[in-house]
Amino acid sequence: MSVEVAERYKFFCRKCLDFHTHFAQPEVLQTSYPNWVTSGFGQRPAQTDSPSIRPMLDPEIAVQDMNARGVDFHVLCSCDVVQSRVWAEPDEEYRLTRLVNDECVSWVERHPDRFIGSAVLPLVDMKNAIGELERMHAQAFKVVQLPSNVRGDYLGHKRFADLLERIRAYNMVIFLHPEGVTDPWYQPYWMWNSIGQSIEEVRCMTSLIYEGVMDRLSGIKIVMAHGGGYMPHYMGRLDRNYIEKPFVNINISKKPSEYLRDFYYDSCVYDARTLELLVERVGIDRIVLGGDYPVAAVDPIDFLENVRLPDEDRAKIAGGNALSLLGLT
Repeated sequence: MSVEVAERYKFFCRKCLDFHTHFAQPEVLQTSYPNWVTSGFGQRPAQTDSPSIRPMLDPEIAVQDMNARGVDFHVLCSCDVVQSRVWAEPDEEYRLTRLVNDECVSWVERHPDRFIGSAVLPLVDMKNAIGELERMHAQAFKVVQLPSNVRGDYLGHKRFADLLERIRAYNMVIFLHPEGVTDPWYQPYWMWNSIGQSIEEVRCMTSLIYEGVMDRLSGIKIVMAHGGGYMPHYMGRLDRNYIEKPFVNINISKKPSEYLRDFYYDSCVYDARTLELLVERVGIDRIVLGGDYPVAAVDPIDFLENVRLPDEDRAKIAGGNALSLLGLT
């Protein structure tokens, strides 16, 4: 069904683009996996031949799946819930990060008409991070993938100020995707994934707003994974504090809810009504397609058929908004 649906949307948007797709680098996956949440911090071995891992290691499988879904472009994102490098010492983190980025470059070079690369950065050492940003900007990458926090410092923290300013100056788009919640409370029942990621998105957006980043760097382009988690759907208490507790407003110039339209959001929310509410809250022009390929079992094009929107608006989500955001004509 996907291809037929996609062709109907392409009448309006020309191309379908999935902003939330994952790849992995074999050495980095094997090295990092035991240190991260998906393995239970080393309790479970990496299943590199599993249906959710194998497509991350083989661009030809990804292209076949794109064709089956009617998707023209993937924005490639490192699957950092299995290969985050933030546990490593700075030199090793830098080496592993460069391996991930070089793998991304190789996928793009093999299929330049299907893949759009995004860069990851070695964020433990900011000098390394800025150096790698400049290297990947020289590769003409348009997207930078950032986590919600680095060793407990959320992205509004002052240590990230120069990096974010440079990303905006380069007119690059940030794709913000949490790496997995390491707090022990979230580990049972896979809660680090089911609720933890959404809470991380709330914490990160709150940090960016209240620390003044969204005012200081007006116009910075940030796409929130998973529709921004719970943040867009529970702003009343923040707005109340803005009015009743003005001492919290030292870095912001408007109500917290008014910053929602300063972000972009992917459609990876798994529930049609939630996406409808997100559109009502932030506007159709702020939503891009997010399939969480190949981890999610949801086809992002078919998912849009369940959302109560006209085809022209579905097409904006399926590709039109992302093409505009990335400056692709």
